[in-house]
This record gives sequence, structure tokens and C-alpha cells, in this order.
Amino acid sequence: MEKFRAVLDLHLKHRSALGYGLVTLLTAGGERIFSTVVFQCPCSATWNLPYGLVFLLVPALALFLLGYMLSARTWRLFTGCCAPSARGCCWSGLRGYLVCAQLSAAAALAPLTWVAVALLGGAFYECAASGSAAFAQRLCRGRHSSCADELPLVPCHQAKESDVQDLLKDLKAQSQVLGWILIAVVIIVLLIFTSVSRCLSPVSFLQLKFWKIYLEQEQQILKSKATEHATELAKENVKCFFEGSHPKEYNTPSVKEWRQISSLYTFNPKDQYYSLLHKYVNRKEKTHSIRSTEGDTVIPIFGFVDSTGINSTPGL
Repeated sequence: MEKFRAVLDLHLKHRSALGYGLVTLLTAGGERIFSTVVFQCPCSATWNLPYGLVFLLVPALALFLLGYMLSARTWRLFTGCCAPSARGCCWSGLRGYLVCAQLSAAAALAPLTWVAVALLGGAFYECAASGSAAFAQRLCRGRHSSCADELPLVPCHQAKESDVQDLLKDLKAQSQVLGWILIAVVIIVLLIFTSVSRCLSPVSFLQLKFWKIYLEQEQQILKSKATEHATELAKENVKCFFEGSHPKEYNTPSVKEWRQISSLYTFNPKDQYYSLLHKYVNRKEKTHSIRSTEGDTVIPIFGFVDSTGINSTPGL
């Protein structure tokens, strides 16, 4: 039991890192299956380039869009954004561009992993490059006269000339070099972004840890209370339906109140609230909107505030 509790505590403390690691492993495994089982280069001058690029880029695009769809923050921003009662646009100004950049960076993890693993494998790149006329002109310089015609056959090991078939090693080397360059660039950009965002943090390291603990507790209690309230309300309505009686009065938050605690979080150094709910219950005037106040700013490191919700995974 103690070992199970230790594993559970480890998961709760590092669930973000474990989640990203699991996504990376699943993406890498999926790419290996595609490249060995599904992918079959047609070895045709007409089809090699589009076929290779489709397998290299289209799954990456699908994973990128899926990253948006599975992000709780995406649906927190979009839900109700275009309703007639909503004021303004959810993505207006610098605030919207910054949030869009954060969402894109998080959604890009899986597609970049796919492309990097595919380039290290080399199969997709070899097929696509062998069907490119521009690559053929450069690779076949100083080789046999039939090199350009036989180059599309290289991925299938069907080239008649041995010096042309040897180009497969060059294509594989190019693919792997590009794969390692992509991995290095991603790590460097991630390191720079993390360092800059942490450097711009208006709160200290320990306060940031306290903030995350508070959000976890708030969401657990909110979910428990919402479940309890919804259950009692449902029971009362069903009871009144069958008995033909009038329901008791239940104090449920209005549409406006739900919308205010579901909007985009902004940080104000004057009033350090740890969530929109915290900000809502401490507002001075009940009629005053909490969505935008003078001095509010969007801090990249505080993206985790908007990523939390009653359910971690949105229902689609």
C-alpha cells in the first residue's frame, strides 16, 4: 500500500512531465509502426515525392490539430466566444496572440516528435527526396547518365547501377542529420522559452509551487461540490416531476457568473489572486466584471492556470 501511495504521489507531482513523455513515446512508436508496416514507397518518379511528404507531414498536421482539440485551455477560450452575449473577441490584441502561441507550442510536441523520429528512420525522406527533380540534379552530378531516371528506384533497391544505388546511404545520412538538427533546435527553443518565462515570473519559486498546489485543491473541491450540487438539483427535479409538486429553490450560479470564472486568466501584481474563482469571490462590486482590469497582464508561465478545469480532458 505504501509503495502504491509513493507511485501515486510521484504521478501527481510530475503528471505534466509524465504526460508529455507518454505522448512522445506513443508518437515515436506510432511512427515506427507506420514506417515498417504501412509505408511502401512506390518507387515512381511521379509518386515518390508526394507519397513520402504525405507520410512525413500529414500525420504531423493531424497530431498538431489533435493537440489543440485535447487541450482544456483551447475549449476554455472558445466555448461561448461567439455567443451574442459575449463581449469582444476571445483572441483580440496581444493577449490573444500570446495565448495562441502558448497553445501552439504545447500542441507542437507530438508533431515535432513524429517528424524527428521519421527523419531519424529515413524511410519517408528517402522516398520523397528520390522523387524530387531538384534533388536528382544535385545528387546525380558526376554520376552515371541514367542516374536521374534510376534514382526513384533506389528506395526499393532496384537501381541497376551500383553507384546510383549507393545514393541511398547519402539520402539516409541527410535524413538523420536533419532529424538531429530538428531535435537540437526544439531543445534549444524550449530551454530559451522556459528560461525567459521563468525569468519574467513576478512571483518567486516557492510561491509558484504553492500556486499549483492551490489550483489542484481548488479544482478537486470544485468538482466535488459541483457533483454534489448537480446531484441534489437533479434529484429534486425528478422528484417534483413524478410527484407533480413545486421544486425547492436552489441557488445556482447564473450564466454571467459561470462565464466570468471560465474566461482567460490574467495576473495583477496589486491583487494576487490564484485563479478566476479566487478573483471572483474577492471582487469589491458584484456587478463589476473580472475579465479585464487595469494592470492585468498575461504571463506565459501562468498558462497552467487556464489549463485546469473540472475535468482535465474536454468532452468532444
